[in-house]
Amino acid sequence: MKENSKTASTPRRDFIKKASLASIGISIVPRHVLGGVGFTAPSDKLLIAGIGVGGKGESDIKSFADSGKADIAFLCDVDDRRAANSRARFPKAKYYKDWRELLDKEEKNFDAVSIATPDHNHAAPAIAAMKSGKHIYLQKPLTHDIYEARQLTEAAEKYKVVTQMGNQGASNDGTRIMSEWFDAGLIGDIQEVYCWTDRPVWPQGIPWPKTAAPVPSELDWDLWLGTAPYKDYVGGLVPFNWRGWWDYGTGALGDMGCHLVEVPIRVLNLKYPKDVQCSVGSVYVDEFKRGYFPEACPPSSHVTMTFAQTDKTKGDVKLHWMDGGIQPARPEELGPNEVFGDGGNGVLFIGTKGKMMCGTYSENPRLIPTSKTDQVQVAEKYERVPGGANGHYAQWVEASLAGYGKKEVSSPFSVAGPLTETLLIANLAIRGFDVRKERSDGRFDYPGRYIEMLWDSDAMRVTNFEEANQFVKRNYREGYTL
Repeated sequence: MKENSKTASTPRRDFIKKASLASIGISIVPRHVLGGVGFTAPSDKLLIAGIGVGGKGESDIKSFADSGKADIAFLCDVDDRRAANSRARFPKAKYYKDWRELLDKEEKNFDAVSIATPDHNHAAPAIAAMKSGKHIYLQKPLTHDIYEARQLTEAAEKYKVVTQMGNQGASNDGTRIMSEWFDAGLIGDIQEVYCWTDRPVWPQGIPWPKTAAPVPSELDWDLWLGTAPYKDYVGGLVPFNWRGWWDYGTGALGDMGCHLVEVPIRVLNLKYPKDVQCSVGSVYVDEFKRGYFPEACPPSSHVTMTFAQTDKTKGDVKLHWMDGGIQPARPEELGPNEVFGDGGNGVLFIGTKGKMMCGTYSENPRLIPTSKTDQVQVAEKYERVPGGANGHYAQWVEASLAGYGKKEVSSPFSVAGPLTETLLIANLAIRGFDVRKERSDGRFDYPGRYIEMLWDSDAMRVTNFEEANQFVKRNYREGYTL
């Protein structure tokens, strides 16, 4: 049947009108308005709304813009001081302080969201944006709680959006090189892996400040608290030291675990741990008087998790996490003046035939002894990401432009969600260490210390220490939901 000329010309006239308006700066038409979230238009740019645009958020959105394939359409931050640089860099981007208002008013005017808020405010805006069909770039760790991580993993599949966690090392060559070494049988079967960091580089193992402080005029403290319980503002918390407090952060594990533990998870195809145990650093406030600061992450910890056999291992794998500057013993095959890991951080695989290690972001992968590294030639098996860690941003932009399922990303929520859950299960043991019960004589028992917690990943619960399960899922403050 011949197409009606009036019907055919109207959409064309509308398109030309919209394009003309955009060219003179009157409006920007997002891709999904023209053809849906999965619509591919090679000449278009991805329109991004940034939530949390200071610090890491600032560098994230700059990297998206630098890809040449994205425009920063909206900015949102609760702290005008932190947002200042991004507002200056993207003066045409409309500015909001409340992400809920941004999503409510501008839902039809952008394609994707970059979220770089404190950990406790990751999940709520991410879920809300995914429900609106927005592609999501979410800083690590994916979430604050185990329950949230599972919800985001399932939501990404349900709403068919392109997702990427901000652990840029997942796009580096190092993880792929080590996977190729392992697949080639160079170090044999792996039964033990160590990951370590010199973090925290912020205060931990301290009491919550007793004195409230005036709220800076540029900061909306109520919005900053978001999902967390209300507390009076205190000095030294914003913009960075929140990481050491359980109400807001996830400690050194949340900060660095996504960069370091990602390597063995990928190389060995590990799933969820089946048990976890820990020891933590002590803080003494007087002679033989150990401090008790359950609101704060400890100054250091050593966590051991057991993973069941996978298609790449011959049995269980023990994964050790160490923070606060604690490191495993140096391999005997490592020269006395050779740097272990990258100095402060690293990953060590111990195999039946050999060992290998790398630094943060899987950089500088080496076989041990290191002389083997240049002697071995293994065929390239895993596709590299152009630009490595720096290409992590453009990879997500391009995948989002292509639409769900069209292009691969290095850290989709299907991978990043279980990885984050693994780290938060480790934190579950650390938090369980401070659970206490008062005795009749006024003293306390600590039933979560010096035990092995058994984890049921399907039910998302510890099966042999019920008190630890209170940390699986938080109750949000009124006004915030998933």
